[in-house]
Amino acid sequence: MAKEKKLDAKGYRKFGMLDKVAYAAGDFGCNMSFALKGTVQTFWLVYMMLETGLLSALLLLVQIWDAINDPMIGSMIDADRRKYKMGKFKTYIFIGACGLLVAGAAVFLPFPNAKVWLKAILFIVGYVIWDACYTIANVPYGSMLSLVTEDPGERAQLSTWRSVGSMVGNILPGIILPMIIWRKEFNEDGTPKINPETGVQVETLLGERVFWAALLMGLLGFVAFLFMIRKITIRVDENSVKTNDSEKFNVFKAFGNFMKNRPAVGATLAAMGMFLGMNSATTANTIMFATYFGKASMSGLVMMVGFVPMFFFMPFIKKIVNKFGKKEASVAGTIVSLAGGLIMLVFPMVPKSISLIVYMLGLIIFGLGMGVYTCVSWALMADAIDYNEWKTGKREEGTVYSLHSFFRKLAQGVGPSIVLLLMGALGYVSELGTEGQSAATAYNMCWLVAGLYLFSAVVQFIGIAVIYNLDKKTLETMNTELAARKSAE
Repeated sequence: MAKEKKLDAKGYRKFGMLDKVAYAAGDFGCNMSFALKGTVQTFWLVYMMLETGLLSALLLLVQIWDAINDPMIGSMIDADRRKYKMGKFKTYIFIGACGLLVAGAAVFLPFPNAKVWLKAILFIVGYVIWDACYTIANVPYGSMLSLVTEDPGERAQLSTWRSVGSMVGNILPGIILPMIIWRKEFNEDGTPKINPETGVQVETLLGERVFWAALLMGLLGFVAFLFMIRKITIRVDENSVKTNDSEKFNVFKAFGNFMKNRPAVGATLAAMGMFLGMNSATTANTIMFATYFGKASMSGLVMMVGFVPMFFFMPFIKKIVNKFGKKEASVAGTIVSLAGGLIMLVFPMVPKSISLIVYMLGLIIFGLGMGVYTCVSWALMADAIDYNEWKTGKREEGTVYSLHSFFRKLAQGVGPSIVLLLMGALGYVSELGTEGQSAATAYNMCWLVAGLYLFSAVVQFIGIAVIYNLDKKTLETMNTELAARKSAE
């Protein structure tokens, strides 16, 4: 006899584990595509051999498109009032998922011998199509959280499970993909092929494998999206919630108000530091592992070792915050990250035989420091919105979040572009591939990676410790006064 489904007051299946797992699967699907972004620069730099300055300019151009892509497509979904069999949000997610089946691979078309102008067109067209498909799936997916349940506690659970889906979707390709797409080279007699300049075994990036891996990840993402669409339940009227804040506002006035909100500026600067340092280091890190250590295939695994300590804090974050406060705990974490960054700054100076161990030690300590901040970063922004209401009487949630998101995306776009220019200035020559780089260039990559991580920690420390002004005592005062205002209304 089939088990009878429990229904809520509106006649829907009651919110439960199936909704949480399904929602996590949605972010897993998103990240089967998003996780490829770190490989884009490496593919076009190493395999397609685009010059660093040109690739930097192209990357900046498509990131400008990315900045306007979300609100443009979000407004389109907002304006759509048609009735769909699956519902509006699930229909758009399905359309985006279908596109991502192949769009992720579109930016990895393996034509290394094409003319430079044709490579540039392939990069721009492939990236724009990919980013549009991703946005069509991701924007309604993120907004759908508020449609699954109206209960604040249940929404918080969905948010946590989304993080789980995101972690799994990022970690698996981050570890496995480099192992698949890099190949160690051997001479005809079976001995390792050694770069005479650097003294390490030559590794080749297999561009065709990147393309097929992207197709496979698109398929896995599509299956995850289908599972979510079939299993999750929409319990709120879709047309009652907008996908983004499409209300017109004065950009200059909004920017001015945002800059007066110290907690928002501090939290945003810290987030920008994280992206400018850590995310921008991805390509330089891969080139460093290929040219200095001769272990490009292991670069993803080593980088993930640095992120694992962050997960240790997740079960304890509530107790840590309750005892010490969000700002105080985050500041302590940034100090630890600074120590990790300084250790990484030492690894280029120690003997090569132990340099990788020193690098990993610094990376783990850096990750430990990042743990608390990663867990509370969005909560810091929520408090910043309350701060705005406390000081001005206006909540302006959409404005604060939209500008915070804008600056995060700005860092994601500008950071890698600047790093590519720095790589060129430090001696990296695209036409030579990884096997033809000089020992000096390989050594310079070590300093660049270490410097980026240290820079990330410094900016985060300034943002949280110096600018962000909501310590535990101030936060308690603010919450008490806000509660008093609301009770008096």
